[in-house]
Amino acid sequence: MSRIYRDEDYRPRPNRRGSRPRTKNRPNHDAAIEGLVTAVDRGRYRVVVAEGRGTDVSASNAATSRVTAVRASHLRKDAVVPGDIVKLVGDTSGSKGSLARLVEITKRRTLLRRSADDTDPTERVIVANVDVMGIVTATEDPEPSFGLIDRALTAAFDAGITPLLIVTKTDLKPADEIIRRFSATGIEIISSGLSPDGRLTDATVFDRLHGQISVLIGHSGVGKSTLMNALVPRADRATGHVNDVTGRGRHTSSSAICLPLDGGGWLVDTPGVRSFGLAHVDRDTLISAFPELVEATAECPRGCTHQADAPGCRLDAWVSDGKAGPGGVSRLESLRRLLPTTG
Repeated sequence: MSRIYRDEDYRPRPNRRGSRPRTKNRPNHDAAIEGLVTAVDRGRYRVVVAEGRGTDVSASNAATSRVTAVRASHLRKDAVVPGDIVKLVGDTSGSKGSLARLVEITKRRTLLRRSADDTDPTERVIVANVDVMGIVTATEDPEPSFGLIDRALTAAFDAGITPLLIVTKTDLKPADEIIRRFSATGIEIISSGLSPDGRLTDATVFDRLHGQISVLIGHSGVGKSTLMNALVPRADRATGHVNDVTGRGRHTSSSAICLPLDGGGWLVDTPGVRSFGLAHVDRDTLISAFPELVEATAECPRGCTHQADAPGCRLDAWVSDGKAGPGGVSRLESLRRLLPTTG
């Protein structure tokens, strides 16, 4: 008995070569304009573009317009983060309801990354093209997390970013312990004093960040968003309190955002972090993030793991002789926690 075929019985043969572009001639986007990504929200990118070609939007916040863009299909696997300098085509007017197309991520000067933990190979890109990383820590409420500070310093060294240790809440407790631990590292340490109404009591922090792209990193509750509001009064970042039971802050910032500093420069505020994985950082970079200990490692045997039980390791003697400064013991312990146990 013969079968009667209907339209719904038709099954097209799949193309074994997959889908291919209709032409090899791809657009060159010569007319694309450059902009700075300031925020990312559910597939939409907020980009600031300079009014007038040739203006470096990353160095100045004058004469700019804000554009909303979507990513071109060929960039769908690439992370686009605050601080990225990108190229846009389409409707770049910035008018309400307009949507530009992001077609290129320009070469990044620096790229700050972290992983979920020290064994997770998946990298999380945080921010691009940053000059200074402000590692924010409180003297109390919550107490300093030296482990996180050391990890953030390591990430900064790996990315080629200048680290800056910003100490908050010095009205509750002096910064003596923090200064003692990091005094021999050569890392700049500054205090962020705030008045009762949330204003900076001096211009030290502002002057240090002015004219550059900077990022603030730290645990929830250390005062990052409060500092952000003081540096950029129109930021209006939500602030919270430290939990009396856990001693931890509550996440008040849910996403990274890049805001302009008066007179030039940009400041990126990031959500509070619980951990800072360093799976992407190699062994030599880990050691270089502890500059007060680097010289001693040159005297260690080849292949030394630098752990406490490593034969011939010179680190313990170096610290015992006071050559690593007053914080040498705790810094050495921190380095050993970060280093692999095998050479």
